[in-house]
Formats: sequence, C-alpha cells, structure tokens
Amino acid sequence: MTKTRKIIYWIATIWLALGMTSTGIVQLIHYSKEVQKMQVLGYPSYFLSIIGVWKLLGALVVVLPRLPLLKEWVYAGFFFTMSGAVFSHLAIGDPAIELFGPLLLLVLTMLSWYFRPPQRRLSNPQPSAPSA
Repeated sequence: MTKTRKIIYWIATIWLALGMTSTGIVQLIHYSKEVQKMQVLGYPSYFLSIIGVWKLLGALVVVLPRLPLLKEWVYAGFFFTMSGAVFSHLAIGDPAIELFGPLLLLVLTMLSWYFRPPQRRLSNPQPSAPSA
C-alpha cells in the first residue's frame, strides 16, 4: 500500500468516524432540531435512537484494527443510511444545503472503504479444487 493511499484512507476514515460520532450523539440526545427534521421527513423520533446507537458503534468499528467482516457490514450500513438520508431529503424537496452532510458522509464512507488497507479487507481465499 502506497503512502498516498494510507493518507487518503486515514483522513477519510477519521473524518467519517468523527462525523458519524457527532451526528450519532446529536441523534441519541434527541436534539430538538434533529427531532423536528425527522418529523418533517416523516420518520418517528425513536428512529433517532436506533440510528444514533448504530452510528456510534460503527464509528468505533471502522477505526479499530482487524474485524474485516464487521467493517464490511459497517460500511454497508453507513452507505445505506447516508444514501437513504439523501433520498429522503430529495423526496420532500429540501433545499440543497440539507444534502451536504449526508453527501459528505456518503463520500467519506466510499473513500474509506475503497482505500482501506489489505488487513482491513475480507480475504478472498481461492476455493480448493475438489478431490477426485
């Protein structure tokens, strides 16, 4: 892995973890503006607690060493959560500024996933040939 790839990975991953942690905390404490935003989007307020917990756990997993299978699940969850947020805002006609946060976290998720080092990836062992 080149030095440039490592730098891109760690910058994207740290910013992703910070972004998910901060938004997760805001969602867990049911910050009034978050509750209002969820109501406008048509989601129940208890959804904030669910997303908040998963964001905090996911942020922890992406920075921990190893755990490649769990990391894949976290990246997938982050991707679905952030793309869902983007489409939810688009569906109700929110102004473009509302898309900035989810889009940024979506891009950081993809960058972190794409540039992750080999030891943080699922290994793809070659299946052994059937014995005769």
